[in-house]
Amino acid sequence: MNLIIDVGNTRVKAAVFKEDTLLELVVFDKRKIISEIKKILAKFAVSRGILSSVSVISLKKRQKLQSILPVLIVSATTKVPFRNLYKTPKTLGVDRIALACAAFKMFPKKNILIIDAGTCITFDVINEKGEYLGGAISPGVKMRYQSLHYFTAKLPSLEIALPKNMIGKTTVESINSGVVNGVCNEIDGVINQYKSEFQDLTIVLTGGDTNFLAKQLKSSIFANRNFLLYGLNEILIFNKK
Repeated sequence: MNLIIDVGNTRVKAAVFKEDTLLELVVFDKRKIISEIKKILAKFAVSRGILSSVSVISLKKRQKLQSILPVLIVSATTKVPFRNLYKTPKTLGVDRIALACAAFKMFPKKNILIIDAGTCITFDVINEKGEYLGGAISPGVKMRYQSLHYFTAKLPSLEIALPKNMIGKTTVESINSGVVNGVCNEIDGVINQYKSEFQDLTIVLTGGDTNFLAKQLKSSIFANRNFLLYGLNEILIFNKK
């Protein structure tokens, strides 16, 4: 069995896979990473793991992990099954690498646009030749709400909410309409741009805001908020060869 560890800014997702089947997913505070991983190892017969981190995890904790389980730490130099055509591969985020691996595995010989709606919204393209071409990075939904409050004197700090009407009749309604409709129209617009370039384009939506956005988008999509975990598992399998 494989243990997939995805470290975010504050939380960790740890998933147990048997081959390519997800058996269990646990989410916990980053400060508890060692104790929570030990609990998982006591429950499952895990043989090796993989660690992906978009935030800083101390050398001491990495060494502790390595002492209790062989762990592959994902970086820009990690071997992957697709051909990377990004002009600055060392700057490509490990999350985008993992998403590309998941797309390559699940949709072979397809043109794929992966949209990761999290802290940022990323767009990544794998073509039917198995080549990673790059994509785009845009502010995420929560970041847009926060920026309106942070960069103005009077706009309130709000939680994400679906707009009741397109035309906001209060400041709160106007912010919800502007942010959510803006994000959805942006994503639909980007999808249409890529569809004009690639035939039979498969659209994947993932990330923390997947469930919130999926029903708002006009395009037909494959939604899986744990897509990145499948990609990390594929990287681990690929590097066992």
